[in-house]
Amino acid sequence: MSGNQWKSLLGLANRARKTVSGEELVLKEVRSKKAKLVLLSEDASANTTKKVTDKTSYYNVPLRKVSNREELGNAIGREARVVVAVLDEGFANKLLTMLDV
Repeated sequence: MSGNQWKSLLGLANRARKTVSGEELVLKEVRSKKAKLVLLSEDASANTTKKVTDKTSYYNVPLRKVSNREELGNAIGREARVVVAVLDEGFANKLLTMLDV
């Protein structure tokens, strides 16, 4: 699969209002078990990376890393974003198949 297909699908999920972005909102959704997938940029701070990694592993939410915050932000039509959570099972499963190739 091409590298841009996951970005298009994430954009579609965002337009369907099935994503949240920003560290605090994502962690809130992980804690409430609504997050089905968390995307974290490689250039996130060490503190943010540890916080998100610890929460997702504790609550058993899949975590995938993407190259940088600009790419993640562009995918959802916003400025640079460090972390995005997908709240829909269908979108999350398809994104996982695309990102795990």
